[in-house]
Amino acid sequence: MRLNRFLASAGLGSRRGVEEMIRAGRVKVNGRVIEDLSTQVNSGDSVKVGSRLIQGEKLIHALLYKPRGYLCTANDPEERKTIFHLLPKEWPRVYNVGRLDKDSEGLLLVTNDGDLTLRLTHPRFKVDKHYEVLLDRAFDPADREKLLRGFHIEGGRAKCEDVQIIKPNHLKLVLMQGIKRQIRLMMYKLGYEVERLIRISVGPINLGDMVPGEWRPLNSKEVASLIAASAQQSLPPEKKPRSKKPFERKFTRAIRKPAS
Repeated sequence: MRLNRFLASAGLGSRRGVEEMIRAGRVKVNGRVIEDLSTQVNSGDSVKVGSRLIQGEKLIHALLYKPRGYLCTANDPEERKTIFHLLPKEWPRVYNVGRLDKDSEGLLLVTNDGDLTLRLTHPRFKVDKHYEVLLDRAFDPADREKLLRGFHIEGGRAKCEDVQIIKPNHLKLVLMQGIKRQIRLMMYKLGYEVERLIRISVGPINLGDMVPGEWRPLNSKEVASLIAASAQQSLPPEKKPRSKKPFERKFTRAIRKPAS
């Protein structure tokens, strides 16, 4: 694990905050001051900030089949059922990666891995999410193109990457966005009510034969596949402005020189 990620997971601050600690020379690994942010920390290494020995928090990566009727929140003032009632109490604090509204169900990733959460939720990374949707009436095939082209809903411009008609009122949709209640709002704008909404996959991870309320840990290959999927979909960095060649700079200065 990278040193900055190790320190952040141990609760020493934000990623930027712990990077400043490292650059300032306050961190030692096995007795040696480390200022390289990319330094890898292995199990058994001694990591200290000042004189304090740091114990890293165990990383959790899990898949939960969220049932209908459960909220994606750690604290609910009304004490309604939340997804965290379904997870082991002895776990360190984990977070849901994205959300499913109370009336929706299906695949939800939970983790305390900030890097992975960023990769799966930030707009810069376009990881596909697949849903099955049951409508209150037959879907008009003419509306398929509207979903693919996209339109404005509350929260922004929304679109589907793919729309498959499985049965007259049964669709399979693919999204790469995360607008709140996106599918329900898109369907409502087209004149439909969503009767059931199930998220069946995120990137390469799918529900399989899991049942509502069930959870399972992700193995190392599955975590690596999620990282790889987000890396493949990430946008290229912005290109730096092309530097002017010497003769271009000279020409620019010449035309800006005031006439004598």
